Amino acid sequence: MGKDNVPFHTVMFPSTLIGTGENWTLMKSISVTEYLNYEAGKFSKSKGVGVFGNDVRDTKIPAEVWRYYLLTNRPEVSDSLFTWVDLQAKLNTELLNNLGNFINRVLSFIAKAPGLGYGSSIPDAPGAESHYLTKALAEKVGTYLEQYIEAMEKVKLKQGLKIGMSISSEGNGYLQESQFWKLYKEDRASCSIVMRTSVGLVYLLSCLLEPFMPSFSLEVLKQLNLPPETRLSLCDENGDLERARKPWELLPAGHKMGTPEPLFNELRDEDVEFFREKFAGSQADRVVKAEAEAKKIVEQLKEAKISDGNGKKQKSTKSGSEVQIKKSCKSEVSISRLDIRVGLIKEAQKHPDADSLYVKEIDVGEVATRTVVSGLVKHVTLEEMLNRKVCVLCNLKPATMRGVNSQAMVLTASDKNGTKVELVEPPHSASVGERVTFPGFEGKPDRVLNPKKKIWETLQSDLHTDAQLFAFYKDVPFTTSAGVCKVKSISNGVIS
Repeated sequence: MGKDNVPFHTVMFPSTLIGTGENWTLMKSISVTEYLNYEAGKFSKSKGVGVFGNDVRDTKIPAEVWRYYLLTNRPEVSDSLFTWVDLQAKLNTELLNNLGNFINRVLSFIAKAPGLGYGSSIPDAPGAESHYLTKALAEKVGTYLEQYIEAMEKVKLKQGLKIGMSISSEGNGYLQESQFWKLYKEDRASCSIVMRTSVGLVYLLSCLLEPFMPSFSLEVLKQLNLPPETRLSLCDENGDLERARKPWELLPAGHKMGTPEPLFNELRDEDVEFFREKFAGSQADRVVKAEAEAKKIVEQLKEAKISDGNGKKQKSTKSGSEVQIKKSCKSEVSISRLDIRVGLIKEAQKHPDADSLYVKEIDVGEVATRTVVSGLVKHVTLEEMLNRKVCVLCNLKPATMRGVNSQAMVLTASDKNGTKVELVEPPHSASVGERVTFPGFEGKPDRVLNPKKKIWETLQSDLHTDAQLFAFYKDVPFTTSAGVCKVKSISNGVIS
């Protein structure tokens, strides 16, 4: 807990319990931290200063990266500071180049075909205890394990995590010094000792780091082809601690591994700059800024509609956009019934049974991605599709298209002849999963649109792009917290 809560939990509340005269269990120890500050100031939930849960989700930086960074930066002794540059450095240097590199080197080498590796089978390693490099490594690992257990029992989480990462560093040094790639050709028996010991270290790391990065641990166990319940408890009674001192004995020879995959991705400089700018100031400031920008664009669009081609002002009458919005709001079929969200295309491939269709996996802010089938093969390349933000209609009734169940629809704009088609795109900084709204139209969307009532068909006839390439429902723009949605080049097009 934060240091400001110490007086209540150590004096006031225990005094209250004692004062009742009843036999309550009293606190024996407490883990307290100092403050974690943000960039140049302090985190403040009330003022919205800093990066909070919804912001963390929107960055798409994996949860284990956030957990690792915040735990290594845990203010156990003095105040510490969150900065985006420091987050980048710890991810790229410690997680990617140290931990991820060690695990991937070991598993990838073992997974290579016989003649190049071990065909995904863990090799036998007789004589490991007398192998000089392996013996020296085992002694270091044993010392680190004792330090790890002591730190965790004292709730020194930051220290425990640091010790776990030190074992990974020892593993990298062990690989490099052994020159296993040469041993494989020159001394296969020694190479097998190094590989079996290293894969044992990989397993040990998945156990030691599980309290800090549980999703990381599960992924490593998956790549090792081991069930989650096989984790070491490091309990003397079970003999786990003694086994851990001999990493070459942790996994049986002949065990068949799963498929190795990279565990972490690099955080680039341009990503860091983007996040620093996006989360600068308070959350309240961000919302006000986004709303002001969206309002400014709407006003500019209205102003453009008031003037004719000669630049002369036309009379603004009650038949303008304001009246249209009010009339539409009273209409039985409101645009608010559509659940249009900002989506991010994570995967895309051609339909196995239809050359003109794509099958995409799109993140729309839910636990799992949605599978979406669309006929865009002739208009958008696969390379242009991947990692692109799009507008997704999420409450159409799912439909099977050539054997694949499509769970949503990507909105596109086409010219009058239907020969040119483009994606309707939200602003780059729009949050994945946020709802696309229409100013003046309030209300929750239908859970699923009833196809018999033709709600989508009725509303779709009023969806279009204007001369400035913005997307509209009648005279109201597709709006996100980051601004208005638009297309690349199709003006006065039809959106469907």
